[in-house]
This record gives sequence, C-alpha cells and structure tokens, in this order.
Amino acid sequence: MTIIFVLMCAWIWAQQIAKNYADKHPELGTFKQEGLGCGKSCGCKLGGCDKIG
Repeated sequence: MTIIFVLMCAWIWAQQIAKNYADKHPELGTFKQEGLGCGKSCGCKLGGCDKIG
C-alpha cells in the first residue's frame, strides 16, 4: 500500500514539473494533461470539439 501512495505522489510531482516547464517555455506549446482534449471525452467533428453528454 505504501508503494501505491509513493507512486501516486511521484506521478503528481512529475506532472507538476512538466507543467511548470511548459509555463516557462511557451514556445514549446501548452501542457497537455491526460484525459483532456479531443479524443478522450468529446466528439471531434470537422476540427471542433464538442462535449458529449
């Protein structure tokens, strides 16, 4: 159980580092979070992204 908690904390820490790096270097593009954007929870049609349900 401790291993799971440590891995979860490490994952959150790594995401925060990646977001901070992306914020400092906007020329590289925006930070993309897992589960967000087209292809995850929306229907992409003709270049647009509309939420479903």
